[in-house]
Amino acid sequence: MARSETATRVAVAAVGIPIAVAAMYLGGWVLAALLALCAVLSTRELFRMAELKRAFGLAVVGMLGAAGLILLAAIDPARGVDTPLLFSGVAAIILAALTAAIWQRGVAGEPLLSVAVTIMGAVYPALLMFALFLRHLPGVTGNLHGTAILLFPVVLTWLSDTYAYFAGRLWGKRKLIPRVSPGKTVAGALGAVIGTPITAVGYSFLLALFPTWHVGIVEAAVFGLLISLAAQVGDLAESLLKRDVGVKDSGRLLPGHGGALDRFDSLFFTLPVAYGFLMLLVYR
Repeated sequence: MARSETATRVAVAAVGIPIAVAAMYLGGWVLAALLALCAVLSTRELFRMAELKRAFGLAVVGMLGAAGLILLAAIDPARGVDTPLLFSGVAAIILAALTAAIWQRGVAGEPLLSVAVTIMGAVYPALLMFALFLRHLPGVTGNLHGTAILLFPVVLTWLSDTYAYFAGRLWGKRKLIPRVSPGKTVAGALGAVIGTPITAVGYSFLLALFPTWHVGIVEAAVFGLLISLAAQVGDLAESLLKRDVGVKDSGRLLPGHGGALDRFDSLFFTLPVAYGFLMLLVYR
């Protein structure tokens, strides 16, 4: 990576990370607004990618749907997935997409493909709503506690990618899935699944400082392994989509980082996995 590109990536991160952490700390509607914005930008990029395959999503329905699902989740985030509002929101997106396709696409406008892309474009980026659920888990005792829990999978996701990068650079010879992502190696994947659980165990001692949501050493190690696997699959899934349409990055939103989808592809997978793990195996 060129020095100028590295400096650009660092500069963007230096601005973006404090904003993200501040939103996590404040939680509620502030975090929801940031997540909704990220989801809308991701939906927009997904639609632009789909257009390269002559699949034209219904932009208004998709972007409003993605933002709407996150805002519905923000009404009572402590309930998590246990809220009928989310199911109603998904149903509304499906009905709106089908209805809009009648007039905007017609028989000649590939309506089936258009509706499918629209629904995916709304629901896939809206998976960021799980950040809200993690930030407001039942029993969270305050802003700092909620931030620490949410950062658990976020930090592990970022470090999994970092471990994979450096392990691949040092020992990577055999490609993992070259037709999907030629830069990823078996050594990189192994470095991530080894390093991330170790980091998760260390992070569990930080969570032990709070009165609830303690994670044991074995639980933390398993959590780290699952997060690393989910992060790598999420990255590969987006690489698959980009390969299909022949682009290197999903967009140019963030200089040196690519588009919104490039930044959040792993989180679309790791945040739901983290929420499911904590609720099923840690919640007391």
